Amino acid sequence: MPFNGRPRATKGLVAPQSGYPTTRMRRVRSEDWSRRLVRENQLSVDDLIWPVFVHGGTEPRIPVETMPGTVRYSVDALGEAAKEAADLGIPVIAVFPQVDAELKDGIGTYAVTDNNIVCQAVQAVKSEAPGIGVMCDAALDPFTDHGHDGLLENGAIQNDATVEVLVQQAVLQAKAGCDVISPSDMMDGRVGAIRAGLDAAGFEHVMIMSYAAKYASGFYGPFRDAVGSASTLGTASKSTYQMDPANTDEAIREVALDIAEGADMVMVKPGMPYLDILRRVKDAFGVPTFAYQVSGEYAMLKAAADNGWLDMDRVMPESLMAFKRAGADGILTYFAIEMAKRLRG
Repeated sequence: MPFNGRPRATKGLVAPQSGYPTTRMRRVRSEDWSRRLVRENQLSVDDLIWPVFVHGGTEPRIPVETMPGTVRYSVDALGEAAKEAADLGIPVIAVFPQVDAELKDGIGTYAVTDNNIVCQAVQAVKSEAPGIGVMCDAALDPFTDHGHDGLLENGAIQNDATVEVLVQQAVLQAKAGCDVISPSDMMDGRVGAIRAGLDAAGFEHVMIMSYAAKYASGFYGPFRDAVGSASTLGTASKSTYQMDPANTDEAIREVALDIAEGADMVMVKPGMPYLDILRRVKDAFGVPTFAYQVSGEYAMLKAAADNGWLDMDRVMPESLMAFKRAGADGILTYFAIEMAKRLRG
């Protein structure tokens, strides 16, 4: 039979229907090797910053009840933990102190006291793991008896007076061996003042990673328990200095100011609820940009997994990949040790 211009039907085969796809997105998903080959974003141990809590007592590890699997380390135990982190390839540890109540006052005096718990912690980490970076907050909330990040006068935060204390705190931490100062207080002008203070004290090499877009979030609760500021802060709000969760353009202004004042790196906090902010910041400035997967995010995932509602082996890397996909160069996460072990295989 002569060919009439139409495909000849073959017994046992179904002729393609009209509109049958020639592009099949599933082809490259069909094998593990092909999925890996075309993967757009990669998560590595180099992306991880491990936030750790340190206390001034002798008990090596005290569990944080609101953050299952997380502990407060003694200074000695922190040194051992830092060595494990370094052996896993984690680049940076971020140190957060729990300060004894008797050391707190209205102006955060202990924050600028020689050899305070932060200084001891930095020295312990550097002694046991000299190759790992150490990051320290510049903020007063763990040190004040009112739980605020700055100095109070007649119930109002005093911006400029607070900045003066933050500069002293940053220089003290740098003297102890801190590599990265992270102003988390959200006072206006603090990055420029800290940069000038560090340079004047001979610490031009010390970096600044600013909490450039830090929101007044409800996701910080477990962290405040861990450092002991929840009970001192009580029901007070930080909304006069931390950002309104409704705002996005304001975040761009905040980041631009911190970069202009000398920030080497910037951070968005919290993390997952603010992925849109992270993406905008990275697209707008292209500077090293980080996200903090905060205590509330961690606690939610851990609680759900502990109850069998989520598979931690899946949601942990998925949650961290979300930050990479949104543009983060790195992530502060309490999952850092677990994730590093998984990545190492």
